[in-house]
Amino acid sequence: MGTVMLASAAGQLPDDPAWFRAVNHFSRATGWLHAPVSAYAKYGVVLFALLLLWGWWTARGTGDLSRMAAALWAPVGMLVAVGLNQPIVHGVDEARPYAALPHVLVLVSRSTDASFPSDHATMAGAVTAGLFLVSYRLGLVGLVAALVMAFARVYVGAHYPGDVLAGLAFGAAVVLVGFVVLRRALLWLVEMLARTPLRPLLTAAPRPVEAPRAPVAS
Repeated sequence: MGTVMLASAAGQLPDDPAWFRAVNHFSRATGWLHAPVSAYAKYGVVLFALLLLWGWWTARGTGDLSRMAAALWAPVGMLVAVGLNQPIVHGVDEARPYAALPHVLVLVSRSTDASFPSDHATMAGAVTAGLFLVSYRLGLVGLVAALVMAFARVYVGAHYPGDVLAGLAFGAAVVLVGFVVLRRALLWLVEMLARTPLRPLLTAAPRPVEAPRAPVAS
């Protein structure tokens, strides 16, 4: 009982330990899901990298440089979000569920890092927000992938539900606020690069043909 109360005090939501135990109980009852969910919890970052590439390709195909600015900001914003998350993780210093609760099923290697907010969820939330800036439909794909990642991190015993919810929100907020602040600078940079040999990487639209100059009368 004392251990559960200690976990409740450390958790970032009032019912975090109870919700975690409900998911952990579900995990014990679904052994057939252990392999795919554990693999996604550990290596799902590859999917998000592919989604970022998809976002770049989508923006390039539209010929809209403002979308390309968003597509290029998405991976940068994700890295910024994960970087900013580290001081929060160390500052809160929340113990992992398996360190605070007894008899927990853990399907991944036990980390010595703190639990709140989840780095994986922060990454997923940041990528999803960046994808929404590029394409609503692509953002929905990212949202589904992010929610599955958040659930997977709880399912494998690595985080409380509050850890992943906070990570999703924080990652998305950093990317969206950053884009609002930097949008003009990003668009200027993309427009400048579009006038260089890098243009094919930024847009599939042909380079505008400059009108011939009128001859100067002598």
